[in-house]
Amino acid sequence: MTNQTRTASADELESIFQRELVTDRWAATETAYALAVRYRDLGDWPRSREWVQQCLRLLEGFPSDTEEQVATSRTSVGGVSLPTYLHSGVVQDRFGDLG
Repeated sequence: MTNQTRTASADELESIFQRELVTDRWAATETAYALAVRYRDLGDWPRSREWVQQCLRLLEGFPSDTEEQVATSRTSVGGVSLPTYLHSGVVQDRFGDLG
């Protein structure tokens, strides 16, 4: 993983996501969230929606009964701040209609 606080391009984040998807699905979920934020900030709504949906699909595979189960393992990915807890409710709250 690259420096977590350095601003990464969307292409770099997508490359990181592909590697993490094979090695660490929770990290990939966090990176999908970061990609949704990055594309939203760039004003690319279709790509942001695509990553919101990818994040939500990945979240379906994880338990979410306790705070410990939904706590993020990093504070940021590629310069994008992550929420303290990552679950479908947080994603829906942050992205609204994109979800």
